[in-house]
Amino acid sequence: MTNEQNIPEKTKRRRGIYLLPNLFTTAALFSGFYAIVAAIQGLFEIAAIAIFIGMILDGLDGRVARMTNTESAFGTEYDSLSDLVCFGLAPSLLMYQWSLSSLRDVSIYLGKLGWLAAFIYTAATALRLARFNTQVGKVDKGYFQGLASPAAAGVMAGFVWIGTDYQIDGANIVWLAWFITVISGSLMVSKFRYHSFKDLDLKGRVPFVTILIMVMIFALVSIDPAQILFLVFFIYAISGPILTLVQLRKRKRRTIK
Repeated sequence: MTNEQNIPEKTKRRRGIYLLPNLFTTAALFSGFYAIVAAIQGLFEIAAIAIFIGMILDGLDGRVARMTNTESAFGTEYDSLSDLVCFGLAPSLLMYQWSLSSLRDVSIYLGKLGWLAAFIYTAATALRLARFNTQVGKVDKGYFQGLASPAAAGVMAGFVWIGTDYQIDGANIVWLAWFITVISGSLMVSKFRYHSFKDLDLKGRVPFVTILIMVMIFALVSIDPAQILFLVFFIYAISGPILTLVQLRKRKRRTIK
């Protein structure tokens, strides 16, 4: 009893787990799990929507932790594990169930290419998250090295969502689905730079034009969520290679001068 009373109050608090941000992380993890179950049952549109919901929850847990000063090493690791399920396993399984599995009907060898593409995407997500955790505090916070896993999942889920909206059979566009899966995974482990948007200040004042732009974005998404979300994440995915090429050209011009 005496030893316990002598422990400072701050030390006792550090031993616990912050509830609020980890609740959002758990909700994101559940969204990824639910997407996997829905994909297995053939509910592809619901699975895609669940991944996007997980994306929103994943963005909130970090923001809440920073705004409430409840960041912790446990929360960081838990968030990474949640991301692997929600943005790694769920999108790859969704794409496989909707389209890539149809390669088995062609031949056994092509069927292997289908699940191999899904595995490449999942492994790339794990590598991307591991690299991100080891680079925290060592790289520019304004940029990501490689495509962020939520953005890659947005491309995958958005593509499937569009297909189900237009009642497209995934087997008819299986090679396009295969290409998108492999490229999305490759971009995650690439060295292309992507803007992180972490410099956005949600606590400070923003211009009226910024609020107006946000309202317009929400209005556009509500018109056709599948197409708009896929287009937004697709443009972001290709922005990395384009930005890198532009920077390389600028360097070459400077060296020539």
